[in-house]
Amino acid sequence: MAHYGTLGTYRFSETPTEDVRGSSVYGVDDEKLGKIDDVIFDHNTGNIRYAVIDTGGWLSSKKFIVPADRLSLSARHENDFQVPLTKQQVENFPPYEEKDVKEEDRWKDYEKRYEKAWTGGPVQHRKGTDHNITPTATEMPPAPATGSSARNVEPIRGPERIVPATGNEVIIDSSAAGLGGRWSTFESRLRERRRHITSGCTSCSMASAEDRRESVADERKAV
Repeated sequence: MAHYGTLGTYRFSETPTEDVRGSSVYGVDDEKLGKIDDVIFDHNTGNIRYAVIDTGGWLSSKKFIVPADRLSLSARHENDFQVPLTKQQVENFPPYEEKDVKEEDRWKDYEKRYEKAWTGGPVQHRKGTDHNITPTATEMPPAPATGSSARNVEPIRGPERIVPATGNEVIIDSSAAGLGGRWSTFESRLRERRRHITSGCTSCSMASAEDRRESVADERKAV
């Protein structure tokens, strides 16, 4: 079962310039939503599931999260990111608190409420239809410049449907495609250091101990 956590104060000393934390995130109409403060990742794989955005104070709960696959490189700001959201849509998300990630039941409950905000509100579809949407022309940020001086960036993508799992979990795909080499390097470093980063996690320690007990039991049965 997937178990999630944050990086917190952990830093990759050898590649400080490739750390995505501190990068700005812009929404519809190039409206600045905040900066990436942290990431939420799967302790079992090191894959990043969400980016935690610090709003700098305009949001009452201070921070909100965005699935990694909703982010893309900013078309206007180098080394920054964009997401097809407005501040009003962000305000519809349930308040994010880091302590929710630390407790499995709390996190499951939070993801359910978060998924409902995406599928049940204006983030997911327009009134009168249950189809997935792409932002309108007025909602889209300007396209990047063309020519030899243009940076190689991908256009902002509309939100995709978040499909509830058949069990108690909500599945939100979080591919890093389109996020650029800096993001990929950062996530690769996280995967490489995953065991060290999660060494203090009691849930992971308990799971490892249980795996060892099951392995020993299986070996005894095979004898």
